[in-house]
Amino acid sequence: MTGTVVIALERFLPKARRLADALGADLLPYGPEVFRTAFSAYDRIVALMSAGIAVRGIAPLLSDKWRDPAVVVVGPDLRYAVPVVGGHHGANDLARELAALGVTPVITTATEACGRESVEGIATRTGCDVVNRSSTRAVNAAILDGDVPLYTVTGTGIVVAGPGVALLVRKGEYVVGLGCRKGVGAPEVVEAARRALEAVGITESEVLVYATTAKKRHETGLLEAVAELGGNLVFFDDETLNAEAAPSPSRADLIGLSGVAEPAALAASKRKELVLAKQTYGSVTVAIAR
Repeated sequence: MTGTVVIALERFLPKARRLADALGADLLPYGPEVFRTAFSAYDRIVALMSAGIAVRGIAPLLSDKWRDPAVVVVGPDLRYAVPVVGGHHGANDLARELAALGVTPVITTATEACGRESVEGIATRTGCDVVNRSSTRAVNAAILDGDVPLYTVTGTGIVVAGPGVALLVRKGEYVVGLGCRKGVGAPEVVEAARRALEAVGITESEVLVYATTAKKRHETGLLEAVAELGGNLVFFDDETLNAEAAPSPSRADLIGLSGVAEPAALAASKRKELVLAKQTYGSVTVAIAR
């Protein structure tokens, strides 16, 4: 399986084979369940058919633009490639790849159409992921209106930002939520994080970000520990944490929070799934989400 598939009505299969060969993609004939199959198995879909057929096929399957596969519709005459799902998430690039066959990409996402780079495009170019994904709409709108500054923090640091600021960190699948007692030392935090990661078979390089409550901004042991782990630490405000579920009982209610480790892990995660419920290691609590 290649990650890319071309779907075509039977009469267009010879043309579809040209597209599939150029992309190094699989080829599937159109059928009632073909889009459902493709959505669960592929990251990129080229639909060689009318836009109406493709849109009706994919509409019931759409759930989240960050998880849905990129979908590009190509007309039966092979003249145009139109991204219809996930323009910022691979579809624009997929359409551009087809230009080598003389197929004209039709890009409709506002930033690219106006010659500007989107937040998602910057993240891809720099090998990063967007942590606070809800920010991208506001930031992309600001990019359309004018230049938006980009700041790079390469070492230990603290970033305090509002919802209109997109936070990009290195790519990874997992988020490690951290809670700790006041004055905890860095070695204890490092040991707790590594024990938790080892318990579920996750390496430090697979961590997207470490997360905690904004109330811990001044815990130097926590900051130093995440720096030693080679990660990025983000702080969430009370409202963000309390908006997430806290499956395990927590004493954080004493400081007005439903929890720390689990809500922080979930708040920054992509799939909102806990893979390790809150564990306590001495003065440190750890939870892991994906």
